[in-house]
Amino acid sequence: MPGKDPHTESLKVCILQLQEEGLLTDSSPPLASCCELLEHILRKGLQKPVLSLTHRDYWHCFEQLLKQDTCGRLGAVSLAVQQTIACPKLLTAQGRGRFFIRLMLSRRILGNVVKHLLHTSRIMEWYRPEVSVLRNEDFVEPFLSLCLILSEMQFKLNIENCSFLDESWLLPVCETHEAVPCRELGMVLRYLNGRVFVLELLHGRMAQVNKFAEPGDIIDEINGISLRNSRNGQAGVLLSQLRGQPLTLRVLHWRGEDGAMYRPLVSLLQRLQQENPSLWFGPDPARPKACLPGQDQSQCMNDGRILYSVRLLGKANIGMYGGKEVLKHAIPTILQKRQGTEEVLLDVKETHLTCTDRSNKQELFQHHFPEISCVGRFGQPDFTIFAFCVVDTSDTGQPPGFCCVVLQAESSSECEEIVHRIAAGFKNTEWFV
Repeated sequence: MPGKDPHTESLKVCILQLQEEGLLTDSSPPLASCCELLEHILRKGLQKPVLSLTHRDYWHCFEQLLKQDTCGRLGAVSLAVQQTIACPKLLTAQGRGRFFIRLMLSRRILGNVVKHLLHTSRIMEWYRPEVSVLRNEDFVEPFLSLCLILSEMQFKLNIENCSFLDESWLLPVCETHEAVPCRELGMVLRYLNGRVFVLELLHGRMAQVNKFAEPGDIIDEINGISLRNSRNGQAGVLLSQLRGQPLTLRVLHWRGEDGAMYRPLVSLLQRLQQENPSLWFGPDPARPKACLPGQDQSQCMNDGRILYSVRLLGKANIGMYGGKEVLKHAIPTILQKRQGTEEVLLDVKETHLTCTDRSNKQELFQHHFPEISCVGRFGQPDFTIFAFCVVDTSDTGQPPGFCCVVLQAESSSECEEIVHRIAAGFKNTEWFV
């Protein structure tokens, strides 16, 4: 019986959840996991060019398609590649690859592109056959079938929201605002890492009155002109040239859709706060707690991701049902087995969570959010114990079923926060606190 590629199996779970959503937008919870899994598969097995120090990424495969299309046969694919190359907000091969994946989904050409890759032998030679999904006869057909299914689905993505794709699949809240002609907007700007931050709003001026931005937000575009990788003073010069004209501003907000701080901005906002201690990036009281500047650094590591020190109490297969009702029976059963306690680090990332051994940093498991069916706390003897159920994809020849993983946090408040964060990673879940 041929084996299964774990990334392809996880992608299948993501697609099943996406199919339940109808029209797919950037706010669809499984989308980021789906894109990241596509990236893993397209990147897996790529070899470094011979006699070159340059790292090769999957974007270079797409770019090569344009060079191979000497007769103009690819049409929509070539246009998408050209649009990606021309985008001034993308500074790395990783960012361009991610932008191109989003374009392929939006334009329903993913299946077509993958087919062309598979039939371009010069590009396929870049992949190691013993590692790559694209060069494995057992894995490539299921992957291509999933790509064709994605090509039939309807995506409505904000392609212009791409300034953070170099760093992250997680996108900020992006809004466009119209401003009437005025002498000045009334914003004090700060240039940091090639981005234009709003440092202060002047009282009574247009920006403060209209409330289209707040300190910590980023001015991404002015009248369609990108400010990504801007030099000091560039935005001011542009605004001076446009004085007296209507303005269209594209703003990236520091607060995410969940009300918490947009995680890729944490370190930069900390630097802004050090320069101006009066700045306060507080949480939305109606939302779960977020990792903020000044919090315990043990929970604000790895570019702003939440990292928790917890204890792994055990795990076990619980059968074919993974709803929240099984937790009240599964947790006591696993605890009674006394499998041994391990000190671990739980890293809640953008699209998945990972668990590593604290002593040797070895990764114990990794699960994408769409694989998780439920998460909840256990109230006896306290509320520090929690668990989640995840699809068990071990290749045993039997139906996969579900595995329940039981952990213990340092405090009941931290336990509640972890449960909220895991639950926020996927929409179609049943969870309780």
